Amino acid sequence: MRVQVNARNRGYQFDAAPGEKLLYAGLRAGIDLPYECGTGTCGTCKAKAVAGRVRDGWPQAPGRKYVKPEQGEFLMCQCAAEEDVTLEVAKFVYPADPGACIPALCAGTLRQAAMLTHDVMSFSVELEQPCDFDAGQFVVVAAPGVEGYRAYSMVNFERGARRLDFLVKNKPGGEFSAWLFSASRDGARLELFGPLGKATFYPDLGKNILCISGGSGVAGMMSILQRAVQERYFEQHRGWLFFGVRTMRDAFYLRELSSFRERFPARLAVTVALSDEDVPGSAATDWPALAFARGFVHEVAKQAMSGRYQNLRAYVAGPPPAVDAALRVLLLEAKLTADNIRYDKFS
Repeated sequence: MRVQVNARNRGYQFDAAPGEKLLYAGLRAGIDLPYECGTGTCGTCKAKAVAGRVRDGWPQAPGRKYVKPEQGEFLMCQCAAEEDVTLEVAKFVYPADPGACIPALCAGTLRQAAMLTHDVMSFSVELEQPCDFDAGQFVVVAAPGVEGYRAYSMVNFERGARRLDFLVKNKPGGEFSAWLFSASRDGARLELFGPLGKATFYPDLGKNILCISGGSGVAGMMSILQRAVQERYFEQHRGWLFFGVRTMRDAFYLRELSSFRERFPARLAVTVALSDEDVPGSAATDWPALAFARGFVHEVAKQAMSGRYQNLRAYVAGPPPAVDAALRVLLLEAKLTADNIRYDKFS
C-alpha cells in the first residue's frame, strides 16, 4: 500500500506491506515519524486519516486515550493500512539523520534467561541476522501468545551485533514479564523491530555525561557506558551514573559497574541510591569502587551534581515517575537545555 504523510513542514510517501504498522513502515523507509514508546502506550505517534482506511491492531492500547477516533485519529504504531492512505501528522517530520541506524523487522531466539534479583531477569536474543544500533537505543519485542510489542533497551553495544542483551522487571499485570517469568523460555522465537530511540551516545559528543536511571532503566545506561569505555571517552571527559533501586536486595550489575569505574577511577563516578533503606555497612566493603547513598535517585543526583552541570549531556531512564522527577531537576535546577537531555520512559 502507498502511504502519503502530510506533516507540518512537508509531505512524504512510502510503501507499507500488508499488515505492517504504519509507524514501522515509515521508520523503515528512513522517515523520522514522531514516536516515543512505539508500543501503543504514550500517544506520541498520533495521526489523522484523511483518505483511505486503516485497521487498528490493538483497540485496547493505553495510548488510545489520547486520540479521537470519531475525527479519524489513530496511533500509527498500532494501525495498518487496508488500502492506499493519506495521513496528517500535526508535527514537523524530517528524514532520518545521515548515518543513522535504520529500523527494521528481525527475529531471534531467546537464550540465557537468568534471575538478577527476585523480580529482575536478564536474557539475550540470538539474532537471525546482524543488527546495527547506537548505544542507548531500544527495540520493541513480541513474544508468541502475547499481544502487542514491548520496548526494551539493549544492555550491550556492538556494531553488527548477532546478540542483543536485555533486562525485564516482573511487573504486576505485565503480560510479557508474566510470560517470561512463568516458565523456561529458552529457545522461544521472538520478533523484534528496531533500533529505536533518541537517547543515544556517540564518542564525538565532546561533553561530560550524566546518567540517571531507576531500576531496569539502567539497561540503556550500561550500553552507553560500555561504548564510552570501549572508546576511552573518559580519558578526556567526565562521567557520572546514578542508579536508583529500593534496597540492596534490588541492586544488580554492581560487578559490571565496578569494572567500568576501575578503568577510569578519576573521571567516572558511580553511585547507587537506595530509596527504601539506609545504606548497609557492608556495601562499601563489598563494592569499594562504588558509592552508595540513601534517597530517591533524582535527589541523590541533585545533591552530588550541584555546581557540576557545565558542558554536560544528561541521559535519563526508568519508571515514568522517576524520569519525570529527574527531568524537573535537570530543567529547573541544572538549567540544561532540552537538546542536552535525552530520555526514554516507554509511556
